[in-house]
Amino acid sequence: MTQKQIKYLFFFSFVAMMIVYILVFGKVRTIMLLIDEYIFVLSLIPLWLISLWYKRKLRRIELIDFHQDSGITLKTTVVFFLLFQVIDYVYEGGFIGMISQWFLYWIMGFISFMVLTIVNYHKNYKYLKLQGLK
Repeated sequence: MTQKQIKYLFFFSFVAMMIVYILVFGKVRTIMLLIDEYIFVLSLIPLWLISLWYKRKLRRIELIDFHQDSGITLKTTVVFFLLFQVIDYVYEGGFIGMISQWFLYWIMGFISFMVLTIVNYHKNYKYLKLQGLK
């Protein structure tokens, strides 16, 4: 999957998750679920700022994807998600407890995506410094 496809996947999964949350929990409880994870949401701010810094430094350079052959596929991700859904169903008290964890999974996935993107930017930056292009 390309970076653009992954961004679309995160956006549309967030929209779908919010629709399910509002239908199942209502607006007030959905907002409370989102507020409960405020530390994880706030952790995206420094990651976003670091990402912007690297984007500015590397804006006219064609980037190398150092994570191209990472071996993690969408199929593997879905299997892990389903495994954790079964665990949450058992330990979080059924269906309602299970879906209340979706936002946490989404945030953790987005944080890992941002970290991997920043690592790729950093490797490109170091490579360009070694080549003497920057």
